[in-house]
Amino acid sequence: MSFTRSGKKNPVHGMAMWVRKQPPKVKSFLAVIAGMACLVFLRIVVVDHDNLFVAAEASHAIGICVLIYKLIKESTCAGLSLKSQELTAMFLAVRLYCSFVMEYDIHTLLDSATLITTLWVIYTIRFKLRSSYMEDKDNFAIYYVVIPCALLALFVHPSTSHNLFNRISWAFCVYLEAVSVFPQLRVMQNTKIVESFTAHYVFALGVARFLSCAHWVLQVLDSRGYLLTALGHGLWPSMVLLSEIVQTFILADFCYYYVKSVVGGHLVLRLPSGVV
Repeated sequence: MSFTRSGKKNPVHGMAMWVRKQPPKVKSFLAVIAGMACLVFLRIVVVDHDNLFVAAEASHAIGICVLIYKLIKESTCAGLSLKSQELTAMFLAVRLYCSFVMEYDIHTLLDSATLITTLWVIYTIRFKLRSSYMEDKDNFAIYYVVIPCALLALFVHPSTSHNLFNRISWAFCVYLEAVSVFPQLRVMQNTKIVESFTAHYVFALGVARFLSCAHWVLQVLDSRGYLLTALGHGLWPSMVLLSEIVQTFILADFCYYYVKSVVGGHLVLRLPSGVV
């Protein structure tokens, strides 16, 4: 049993220990309940739910800033996936193109800033800190996700009035964003130990993914399903929501262990087998 300095039981740690002892099905159920509770909370607190998408991009930007701080302060890129950064730059570049030709707004500016910083991270890892890059651990073949995303975009894309190439590009960046974190998860799976700055970065991505997913779900609820009709017909509206949900669940397990580690006062995150 965990106690605070005053001798009282630590309820947060006690709850974490209780959850840890539950079987996988119970944990999954609790995760769904927690997610639904967060959605209800956000729907009540946030007046303009479009701000959730801005908050998601801001969280991603904060994660990138954490990476920049790590690279500058520690002069090492150990534990970081260059391939994940390259996939991020790829979907951001495509999304920026779509923003310029389809709908220029505040998201375009945020994506521009995030893309510039991501390109700086890629340059630093590839050239300045190449000696500390764990190339043998960063062994996820990115064509495993790029090619399927491109093929899926060819067959399932928006049915709006925009140019066909632009609609396919839009779908491609949505699908690629959903799986862009896979190489980073592979690096963490291979090392099992995640130092603090990398953990902060991946957690920021998890928060961004959840906020983005909450944005879409709440927008659909607010419009009473009209948003799905506005996105077009066929499988595309469902695929947008599915992509957002996939992004959230990909990082949900890691975020759980991250919060547990922070609550326990640990600076280094040790992942059990099979977490990522």
